Amino acid sequence: MSLQKRKTAEGILFTDMYQFTMAQLYFRMGLQEKQVQFDHYFRNYPDYGTHKAGYCIMAGLEWLVDWMQNTRFEADEIEYLRSQKTRTGTRLFADDFLDWLSRHGDFSTLNLFAIPEGRVVHPNVPLTVVRGPLAMAQILETALLNQLNFQTLIATKAARMREIGHGQLMMEFGLRRAQELGGNAGARAALIGGADFTSNVGVSALLGVQPKGTHAHSMVQLFIAMGMSELDAFRAYADVYPDDCLLLVDTINTLESGIPNAIQVFQELRAKGHRPIGVRLDSGDLAYLSIQVSRMLDEAGFPDVTIMLSNNLDELIIWQIITQIQEEAPRYGVDADHLVKRLGYGIGTRLITSWGDPALGGVYKLVAVHHDNRWQPAIKISESPEKTPNPGYKNIWRLYDQRGKATADLLSLQDEDPRSMERIVLRHASNQTKFRIIEKHNLSEVEPLLVQYLAEGRVIAEIPDLDTLRARRVADVERLDAGVRRLMYPHIYHVSLTQRLWDLKQDLVQSALHVEDLQHLPVKSDEAATPSP
Repeated sequence: MSLQKRKTAEGILFTDMYQFTMAQLYFRMGLQEKQVQFDHYFRNYPDYGTHKAGYCIMAGLEWLVDWMQNTRFEADEIEYLRSQKTRTGTRLFADDFLDWLSRHGDFSTLNLFAIPEGRVVHPNVPLTVVRGPLAMAQILETALLNQLNFQTLIATKAARMREIGHGQLMMEFGLRRAQELGGNAGARAALIGGADFTSNVGVSALLGVQPKGTHAHSMVQLFIAMGMSELDAFRAYADVYPDDCLLLVDTINTLESGIPNAIQVFQELRAKGHRPIGVRLDSGDLAYLSIQVSRMLDEAGFPDVTIMLSNNLDELIIWQIITQIQEEAPRYGVDADHLVKRLGYGIGTRLITSWGDPALGGVYKLVAVHHDNRWQPAIKISESPEKTPNPGYKNIWRLYDQRGKATADLLSLQDEDPRSMERIVLRHASNQTKFRIIEKHNLSEVEPLLVQYLAEGRVIAEIPDLDTLRARRVADVERLDAGVRRLMYPHIYHVSLTQRLWDLKQDLVQSALHVEDLQHLPVKSDEAATPSP
């Protein structure tokens, strides 16, 4: 496939067909410029089967904004839509609609609000808010969900791995197992969420970080096949990379060959004034091997070199490895705390694919329409109350208790400011029996979360560098209660509505149900034929 064809697939046509058919319908009805608001949010935390997340990490915004800035309908895209046919062979898209797309088919009229990248986010809280003309706001949906849902999903899993790994060195190298170019987005999200480095050279160059890696088993295999040894392979690698020497030691036998040979090479490096980085374990009982390798390295005078673990790691496996080390290390005279601090983690398949729950399930819902010179809230009713969107033109706030810990995210109407309230009623979004009241003096801070990034297509808030995004994540995670951060069965974080927003939502639901009931009332034929007095 040519580069130009790839550009076509990844540009304005990177969407679902129904976005265009709906846009033409709106155009036919003269609604294409109607001002609307869509909220993007996810309904549930990732559930990996054996364990579940208690928070997520926002990611993907910078790439979305860049895509919006550089994407529009060009002649090739218009001609492609012109070629589409209905089932009867007639044109699917009319010339007047396509002419309109040629003139107005970009995102320069949209306003984009978002919770900044790197922040902790929770279900049913809008991560992004899109306001602007209906047709282009609708066309944006698929690309927005694709980019933000995936990166948020991967950043979340990376953050959990970082947490359970005690903040130790973490390298992402899942590119070869990723879903095609999703490996780039996933690597970026992993770096935001907790990875120190990635093996992905292109993304590293883009983000200004040093790409990292070790060597493959094939290097040792090659030397052996040519009549040389594992030691010769290690020496050759150390000779080329004396200050970046991290050796993969399990090609033959980790404890009887790999580690003794690595120690010999490390001693030779040290004699030349170089400091070896460490060893990598990629198979076997990683907890047991870590203990034995740590003991052997300590005895050889290398107590500070890294022991890098890999092989299908995720947060649960890392937790199990650390738990086993803490239980077994003392039997072998190894300081468990020191060993845990010298570990590093190479994370591949299970991070880049979000193993266990491969989709965030984010949605993009119409919540308000500007009609009759004011914003009218919009509602969608679901048989499951928790799926009913929170309507209207809203603000989002994070409430912190007297300890400085986040205690709730609060959705309010646009003209409400909980910072001026002496007492705040927090209503459960779907259960009318659940609410609580917080007095102002019991809060240390009420923080607005939404930031406007695009004003009618123009960037008005820049997205900071990777270090800043990481710092946000660290600060936000530290302000969560330990129960919310828990690996297994995390405590449920509160997402609430103000009383006024709750009342509005209930009124809209009841009104919609009433209209639907009236439309389905049976009418007697004689009554229908009798004129009103």
